[in-house]
Amino acid sequence: MRETVAAARAQWAPVWVVVDGSTDGSTELLLGMAADDPQLRVIVLPENRGKGAAVLAGTAEAAALGYTHVLTMDSDGQHPAALIPEFMRVSQARPAAMVLGKPVFDAAAPRLRVNGRKVSNWWANLETLWAGIGDSLYGFRVYPVAALLRVMRAGRWMRRFDFDPEAVVRLAWAGVRPVNLPAPVRYFAAAEGGVSHFNYLRDNILLTWMHARLFLGFLLRLPLLASRRILGEST
Repeated sequence: MRETVAAARAQWAPVWVVVDGSTDGSTELLLGMAADDPQLRVIVLPENRGKGAAVLAGTAEAAALGYTHVLTMDSDGQHPAALIPEFMRVSQARPAAMVLGKPVFDAAAPRLRVNGRKVSNWWANLETLWAGIGDSLYGFRVYPVAALLRVMRAGRWMRRFDFDPEAVVRLAWAGVRPVNLPAPVRYFAAAEGGVSHFNYLRDNILLTWMHARLFLGFLLRLPLLASRRILGEST
């Protein structure tokens, strides 16, 4: 985590870190780093609420301070901090869009994870009538703050591992267009400290339930999505 935060700070300011009820000493480490860096802010949640809840907490704070866009990235070193300026530049040029990282995998990427995400991506594209979502699961993204808060506060979902795919689908439904940028993703071996908290049974059940909800929402919105698609292709 120290290296990830330092890499992000080397590329951008300010950087905020949301500690989602961690009990591994992360809070103390980060607060120590923030004490020496006025551009680093640490938001500590009292208990684990899930990735989506952590993003919501940080985004709500950003909105309260007048920020219009947020870039999200994981703290485990998988996401490319060096691309933060490029993603921000594209977002500044297209402020109404969501800028989505499209992962570029190397040979170390687990085949099960790489192939498994294709299923979620297929569903996300169906649920948005192929609005152009390059990858529904990669969390290295720039969101328009107001739009993200609207879709998150409209329901009680999107608080845990289901956040990344549901956020892009619901933002696409709301008319926020995706811009896809290639971004490498790094998977660490166990000897390097790489530990996945993905639970194949629990999290796949969560994703299945999420796509069931989204598919029903897609059917209700199909006329609107189809008309948008027709109008978009004719302009």
